[in-house]
Amino acid sequence: MTRKFTGRHFAIIMVVGFGIVVAVNFFMATLATRGFGGVVVENSYVASQKFNGWLEAAREQEKLGWSIEPSRDGDGRFAVRTASVPELATMRIEIRRPLGEPEQATINLVREADGTYRSPEPLAEGRWLTRLYVQAGENRWAKEVMIQ
Repeated sequence: MTRKFTGRHFAIIMVVGFGIVVAVNFFMATLATRGFGGVVVENSYVASQKFNGWLEAAREQEKLGWSIEPSRDGDGRFAVRTASVPELATMRIEIRRPLGEPEQATINLVREADGTYRSPEPLAEGRWLTRLYVQAGENRWAKEVMIQ
């Protein structure tokens, strides 16, 4: 004996199917909003007005001829190897987690005898979005790198 496929069966299939789609969408949206708040700049119009100034600053930075290679040492400390950077330059980093729980810090790097600048303490494990700032007199240099 075969059962007939009725409108009730069709309605149940449609409700269950769309229910699964809606549940998955809500789950994915929840994961997305917990991981990234969506703000890259506070005011995109103001940022667009400053864009040409940022390009000019980048050109001036390139003219300095400084070579700066940031990395993470084997002991977990943030390290910066430099070339052509004046010895009296100061360096600091602003670090933040790119995803997940907000975690931020500003760290002044210490110049060691070999000319490498290092953070005094190891960074916590994981991925960090790092903004590196170097200043030597009136000259300023900046770079943003991802460190893992």
